[in-house]
Amino acid sequence: MPDLLIRSLTTPDGRPTDLGIRGSRLIGPEQLDHPHVIDADGLVVLPGLVDLHTHLREPSPQHAETVSSGTAAAAHGGFTAVFAMANTDPVADTADAVRQVTRLARKASAEVIPIGAVTQGQAGRRLSPIEAMHEAGTTVFSDDGHCVMDAALMRQALRRVGRFGGVIAEHCQDHNLATASACLPDSLLKDHPLLGSTQPGDPDALGATEEWPWSAESVIVARDIQLAADTGARIHLCHVSTAESVEILRWAKAHHLPVTAEATPHHLLLDESLLVGGDTLFKVNPPLRNTEDRAAVRQALADGVIDIVGTDHAPHVPGDKDKPFPQAKPGMLGLEQALGVVVETMVNTGLLDWTGVAQRMSVTPARIGRIEARQGRPLAVGEPANLVLVDPARRRVVDKNASLSLSRNNPYDGLTLPDPVVATFWAGRPTWTEPNFLAQ
Repeated sequence: MPDLLIRSLTTPDGRPTDLGIRGSRLIGPEQLDHPHVIDADGLVVLPGLVDLHTHLREPSPQHAETVSSGTAAAAHGGFTAVFAMANTDPVADTADAVRQVTRLARKASAEVIPIGAVTQGQAGRRLSPIEAMHEAGTTVFSDDGHCVMDAALMRQALRRVGRFGGVIAEHCQDHNLATASACLPDSLLKDHPLLGSTQPGDPDALGATEEWPWSAESVIVARDIQLAADTGARIHLCHVSTAESVEILRWAKAHHLPVTAEATPHHLLLDESLLVGGDTLFKVNPPLRNTEDRAAVRQALADGVIDIVGTDHAPHVPGDKDKPFPQAKPGMLGLEQALGVVVETMVNTGLLDWTGVAQRMSVTPARIGRIEARQGRPLAVGEPANLVLVDPARRRVVDKNASLSLSRNNPYDGLTLPDPVVATFWAGRPTWTEPNFLAQ
């Protein structure tokens, strides 16, 4: 690709800048040799986004997603790196499985970093070969979709990952309080008792739905924070969704414990009222919460109590969603609308500026995942050319059928949201652009 000069950009802190790209690096505009020039007046440049929580579903026999399609969706959303969760089929619980994900990513549209399972088969009984998986390229470990319920086993896992500076990303769900079939927040069932009814003739019944109380999340948040304090190892808390969990996190941050946390786009924008109609599109784990929880999560993200946005991009084939609510699988697409949701809920409300967005969606997730040497870097000469160019004002109606994902379980379908991503560059290569952007 020829040298590229992108003119009239605005940095996250509001400074005008021109950026030069040669090969995979940023270089000074004065060093370019007959570059192709692009006018980017009105666009903000951010470091390429990093998602610490992506389900790419490959390998898997179901084809809800592949590494190729998932990273194409990621590039469309402005991401230049994604961490691939371990709940594939088979589970990524060996060094060979980690290497397989790396091989699958050779022609991807974003950097793919494999996450290893904490326990064998994510069954919560025996630890995976953590050290061997680290040698194969894994620094983040997670049984996401399942909580590591055995506290002694979790403590042992933290001690082992702590030896090489790794991190465990915990799915905070006490399965004694919220079983695998739990799917509705307790606050919603209190307000709409018929939702959990199994009596014939109840027109609003969703079937034998079990409640997912806020305490099922916060008790694991509290436990794992204490285990991190005990071991000195890093814990990352996935998809924080309740005000009670936020308050426990505030305590941990005040005590400078090695704890980080994420909020998902859907918990920032959506709320439990969408569950009343029984649409399985909105079934997710943890469930959508009430507006008070949503406000607490937004404020915590603004304050830095919640460190990052993690998409929890969870594609499903239609058959997984076209079932009665209790039997339908939880999960939503998230990569392509993540930045737009953050603009809508955090930037347009004054809770974050663009520097804050860059920190929470690029710099900090790269640091947590230990890829800060190549992702989430400053926009400076000599740095990797991992960039996303955004239009702060553009809006568009979300169309699930326009997605680059193989799946269509998009909870934002039909909503008018910010549509900020104009172009994404990974290692200097355009991985997604608006039509004709490069043809100027």
